[in-house]
Amino acid sequence: MNRSDWRGVMPAITTPFNPDLSIDHGAAARHVAWLVEHGCSGIVTPGSLGEGGTLSHDERIAMWGTCVGAVGRKVPVVAAISALTTAEAVRQARDARAAGCVGLMVLPPYVYRGEWREMRAHLSSVIAATDLSCMLYNNPIAYGTDFVPEQVAELASSFPNLHAVKESSADVRRITAIRSLVGDRLALLVGVDDLIVEGIGAGAAGWIAGLVNALPRESVDLFELARAGKRAEAEALYKWFLPLLRMDVVPEFVHLIKLAQQEVGMGSERVRPPRLMLEGAKRAVALHTIREAVRARPGPR
Repeated sequence: MNRSDWRGVMPAITTPFNPDLSIDHGAAARHVAWLVEHGCSGIVTPGSLGEGGTLSHDERIAMWGTCVGAVGRKVPVVAAISALTTAEAVRQARDARAAGCVGLMVLPPYVYRGEWREMRAHLSSVIAATDLSCMLYNNPIAYGTDFVPEQVAELASSFPNLHAVKESSADVRRITAIRSLVGDRLALLVGVDDLIVEGIGAGAAGWIAGLVNALPRESVDLFELARAGKRAEAEALYKWFLPLLRMDVVPEFVHLIKLAQQEVGMGSERVRPPRLMLEGAKRAVALHTIREAVRARPGPR
């Protein structure tokens, strides 16, 4: 995997669970194959949407193996590297290759919000531990650590295998700022669902997407229309999609996206504690939004 492979719609997949909350590997394999059949260009697991913090090290390896087995070499399988400690993150990075992954999405450490000197050391240890292609994940809203464009440029100059950035600050100006510093050295990917059209307008090459787990055809269509500059068609599809895409940017995004999957017949709303399935008015409102969108679903292009 190289810089040019970080492109298109790359789902950050959910992790399906059996009733006993063990991983449903059969469902995972069917899901990723379905996503690829509908035009997705890669698979990323297990990030925040994949409830990565609830998976053991061995479960991560098993999920990577399931995804690789399901899609083969049709598209890259990217391992999300997230841990409390640098040592565990390095262990994940090394084991991802053995499981068949060809790229890494490198997160800041869970919980600890350190200064740049510490974050640089953490990221450097992970990226240097592998020759796999790496994507830095910047999400200050979720993780409290913000990698500003100058820091991104510093990492890019230090590590030839850092090929991409997933930019989830929700500030579309970041894409322009990073490009002004590194040019085309890094592929820039949008990590916020309801900012995808604006991000492409600023120069993003890809989308690490959430609602794609339930609606891959529509996600790929939206991406391709926006990239092709077909503004009217893209705006019409975006308008339809936005009520669902906004579900990606609220605290219950895992619950909501899994509920959307369940509604289209491709998944279950089961989540692992400390998450609990939605109940009451919140679930009813979400179901109404999902069902109204599915009812008005546009046909294939």
